[in-house]
Amino acid sequence: MLIGELQLTAGTWFPEHEHPVHQLVWSARGVVAVKSGDAGWVLPPTRALWMPAGVPHRTGALGRAALRGIYADPALSPVSWPAPRLVVVRPLLRELLEYLTGDGITEPARLRAESVAFDLLEPLDVVPIVVPSPADPRARDVERAILANPADPRCLAEFGRDVGAAERTLARIFVRECRMPFGTWRTQVRLRASLPLLAQGAPMEAVAHRVGYSSASAFVAAFRRSVGVTPGAYFAE
Repeated sequence: MLIGELQLTAGTWFPEHEHPVHQLVWSARGVVAVKSGDAGWVLPPTRALWMPAGVPHRTGALGRAALRGIYADPALSPVSWPAPRLVVVRPLLRELLEYLTGDGITEPARLRAESVAFDLLEPLDVVPIVVPSPADPRARDVERAILANPADPRCLAEFGRDVGAAERTLARIFVRECRMPFGTWRTQVRLRASLPLLAQGAPMEAVAHRVGYSSASAFVAAFRRSVGVTPGAYFAE
C-alpha cells in the first residue's frame, strides 16, 4: 500500500482519471463523493470505496475534507474485487489507516499493518445509485428541472407541456436513453440528492421533505428498495 493525503476545500473535484493500481478512497475528516460513469457514492469517514485499477472515476469534496489516497499493487493485493465496492471503516481499520500515514513507520511494521488492514476490508453490499443523462433536448430540460429541485412534484405530462413533448414521447425517451422508466429515474435522482444531506447528519424527516417525500418512512422505504439497505445502515457509525 502507498498512502497520501490531500486537504480539499468544498466543491473541489478532480477530473475523470484512472489508476494502474487499486485505490481505497477514504476521507479521514469531512465528506467526499465519487462518481464512476452514471453511478455515485458519498463517503463520510465511516465509509470508504474500493476502486479497482483501471476504472475511470471522479472524486470531489462536499465540504472541507482530508482525502486519503490508499493504493495497492494488483499483483500484491489479496483483495481483487472487480467493481467498486463500499467498505465499512470501523475504528480499528481507521486507526490502522491513520498509523500507515504517520511518519517514521519502518518497512517491516508497515507490511504487518497492511496485512491486517486488508483483512479488515469489510464490504457493505449496496446497489450504487445510478442517474444516467438523456440526450434528447426535451428530456434534458426535464433533467435540469429535477436536478435543480428533486422535490419538484410535476408529473411527466406536466413536464411535457412545459418542454413541448407528449407524455408518452418523454416516457419512451427516458426508457430508451436512460434505460429505466421516468419514475425510477426520478427516484434515483432523489436518492442521490439525499446522500450528502444524510452524510452531514441532517434529520431524516428534513431530508425526506427536501428531496420530495411526504414522510421519513416513505423515504426510507424507497431508499431500501433501491439501494438494498436503509439510510441508517448506509451511514452507520
